[in-house]
Amino acid sequence: MLEGIHYQNAYMCDDIEAGIALFRGRGMTKEPVIIPVDQTVLTPAGPRRQKGRICFIWIGELQYELIENEIDEVGIYANCLSNGGPLRFHHICFRVPDWEDFRARVDAQDFPVAMERDLTGEPEGGLKFLYLDARKVFGHYIEYTWMPEPTWQHIRAM
Repeated sequence: MLEGIHYQNAYMCDDIEAGIALFRGRGMTKEPVIIPVDQTVLTPAGPRRQKGRICFIWIGELQYELIENEIDEVGIYANCLSNGGPLRFHHICFRVPDWEDFRARVDAQDFPVAMERDLTGEPEGGLKFLYLDARKVFGHYIEYTWMPEPTWQHIRAM
């Protein structure tokens, strides 16, 4: 299942500040804001906690997400083993225009859902996201997001 607009590549890092430093002088034009995240996501095994810090770096039309993991009850980040470098590729992300239409097709395809969350009605805005475990084919996870245009514009401005 590959659909939507690819706008993000995401990397795990043990030290988010060191990860940010690697982008200086490589196209980063704005210092990113480090965002603490402590959330409960839905998984096939039930709700699980994830805690860490993330940031978004835009270079042209591509967003780089850096993820520093602290608590990963899902196991989605713990299985991204060290490659000897400061950054480890983890997933790509697509933005889809119609969440209900997209979500109806998810169960008909062969990649299992790793986790998902619906932030509609929460202070974070109307963002919805879902991770598919596509490692058996692509070697990484695939994230899908949906958000209203004002939320997208906010993310673009970060």
